[in-house]
Amino acid sequence: MAKPKAQRRTLESYSVKHISKTIKAGDCVLMRPSDPSKPSYVAKIERIEADARGANVKIHVRWYYRPEESIGGRRQFHGSKEVFLSDHFDVQSADTIEGKCTVHSFKSYTKLDAVGNDDFFCRFEYNSSSGAFNPDRVAVYCKCEMPYNPDDLMVQCEGCSDWFHPACIDMTVEEAKRLDHFFCESCSAEGQKKLQNSHSASRHSDTKVF
Repeated sequence: MAKPKAQRRTLESYSVKHISKTIKAGDCVLMRPSDPSKPSYVAKIERIEADARGANVKIHVRWYYRPEESIGGRRQFHGSKEVFLSDHFDVQSADTIEGKCTVHSFKSYTKLDAVGNDDFFCRFEYNSSSGAFNPDRVAVYCKCEMPYNPDDLMVQCEGCSDWFHPACIDMTVEEAKRLDHFFCESCSAEGQKKLQNSHSASRHSDTKVF
């Protein structure tokens, strides 16, 4: 006679003793990788389950992929803390949790005063079988027409409001940081006239820098 399947119950929350943190559905966590030379995996908890005695705790997770784990790999515009919310679901032991983390929206990540080790951001969902991204396109900037990488400093043109990498406009990062005003090549002639004709040029706000 087949042994009846052990009943499991869903937990509202669970205290992970080895990290002294309480987890619940919706939290993002760092998971121990099978290869110790690799960085921790990032996952979103969907559900927490335990056996009838409250032991053998398993977490149902949805994995975040790092750019290098995706089809096509890491590209120039991918941030160092960027992850993609995948369609890859899994069940793992709660013992493999290494810590809690925060996966910010792209907009909120760019507004952080300081980025901690446990801060990540996500702007794409990722299909792990097809390699497709959602959204499949984002705004591009600069002469190089690349999406914004929050790790890279950029300066904004006061004429067209586009953003530029210092290297793409033959400028060093140090020079870009010292700018009071910036007009790109296309806006340069018109911009210089505006500055010369303005009595309040000295009171213009500083060039915006990403």
